Amino acid sequence: MGGSLTAGSMVPIFWLSLRRGARTGIEAGVVLGFVVMIIEPFLFHPVQVLLDYLIPFGVLGLAGLFRTRPLVGVAVGMSGRFISHFLSGIIFAEIYIPAGEHPVIYSVLYNSTYLIPELIISSVIIYLLAKRKLLEIYL
Repeated sequence: MGGSLTAGSMVPIFWLSLRRGARTGIEAGVVLGFVVMIIEPFLFHPVQVLLDYLIPFGVLGLAGLFRTRPLVGVAVGMSGRFISHFLSGIIFAEIYIPAGEHPVIYSVLYNSTYLIPELIISSVIIYLLAKRKLLEIYL
């Protein structure tokens, strides 16, 4: 059903966004969304494609709005991704939800299982990069 723990796969988008700004980060995120869609396609509606691939990876680039506070940027980007996947879950994944489960609760729990660990892993890596001043190198 999609969604997996990838142990920091979004860090390059955060890093690029924090170094080059939100626009560049959003564009790179959308490209990543296309790549993920091609590698692991789970497509059944055009709006679902937007909510599961292009928007959630694109909003990771919003981290670039918080260049002086990189951990806030990571949290904002991941929150945007969560919201997009959450909406897709309650709108489109109803056919996959077990009988008797509420779509909102199921979507929150399902998406939290992999996005919260991703948030923690990405935050730790970005923190270490910022601490070593690697977010500013070669700017």
